[in-house]
Amino acid sequence: MAFLKTILIILLVYYLLKFLVRLYAPKILSYAAKKTESHFKQAFDNQNASYEEQVGDVIINKKTTKKKADSEKVGEYIDFEELD
Repeated sequence: MAFLKTILIILLVYYLLKFLVRLYAPKILSYAAKKTESHFKQAFDNQNASYEEQVGDVIINKKTTKKKADSEKVGEYIDFEELD
């Protein structure tokens, strides 16, 4: 009898959770989408504000060039000869 009661409680909890998820999932997803949208909008506004402050300024970004190591220092050169 206790076994059947346990199975009944498990099934009842399963179907109750399934019903609640169907009921509240759209609201939770809508809330998450709104929060994400506001987060991206805030980040975009911050980026635009920093860009507007720099209008008219000349910025030159130079790439640092690394000098290549001399090919003579890389290793020993061996001249091979063909044998007939």
